[in-house]
Amino acid sequence: MKSVMTIFRREFASYFATPVAYVFLVIFLVMQGLFTFYIGQFYQREQADLVAFFTYQPWLYLFLMPAIAMRLWAEERKSGTFELLLTLPVPVGAIVVGKFLAAVAFAGVALLLTGPIWITVNWLGAPDNGVIATGYLGSLLMASAYLAIGSALSATTKNQVVAFILAVTVCFLFLVSGLPMVLDVFTGWAPDPVVEAVANLSFLTHFNNLQKGVVVLSDAFYFLAVIALWLWIGRIVIESKREAG
Repeated sequence: MKSVMTIFRREFASYFATPVAYVFLVIFLVMQGLFTFYIGQFYQREQADLVAFFTYQPWLYLFLMPAIAMRLWAEERKSGTFELLLTLPVPVGAIVVGKFLAAVAFAGVALLLTGPIWITVNWLGAPDNGVIATGYLGSLLMASAYLAIGSALSATTKNQVVAFILAVTVCFLFLVSGLPMVLDVFTGWAPDPVVEAVANLSFLTHFNNLQKGVVVLSDAFYFLAVIALWLWIGRIVIESKREAG
């Protein structure tokens, strides 16, 4: 745990060492506000809830979370610090987890800064804050799943742009797998259990339950399983790169 925290502090501090982090936070907050109040027609709906806030988050995260994750390993490899990092007396797993947790913490800061939107809803009406809190929890879990995928794919290349494109592509597949247009491809020839399995791979399927305040352990477990799987994949990739030279 000490090794994980050492890597975590190093990585988290690095986010704020350049203006890039602040630019990202501003972009995130502006985009979240636009999706909530304008595209989501918050005022026109005349309902004290954050449905408009959460509805567009999976699509917003599709681009913003890979943008955070693309630098995790690609930058280390490009700058030549990858080999140096792996020579430290720290297990590879601890480095992977530490970097991932730093990315999650940064995403958490961005999400925390949306607090004024929550305050606005409470000022305008009497929302169900339990549902909103569950939505925030689901949002952080979903963001973490995006980041775990992005972290693993960042380890495969020295180019951050390539890492970004790979992460967006894979995350997009996870996102849309539960949509009718995708399921229609399988319906008719695939058994129902296969169609259901494809639907259950979708981030939307599990996030929609959480944002509605429906707390089902299987939804939280799904995101945790995705995170664990991709962190494991990332570790395997990094260890293979180290052995290769």
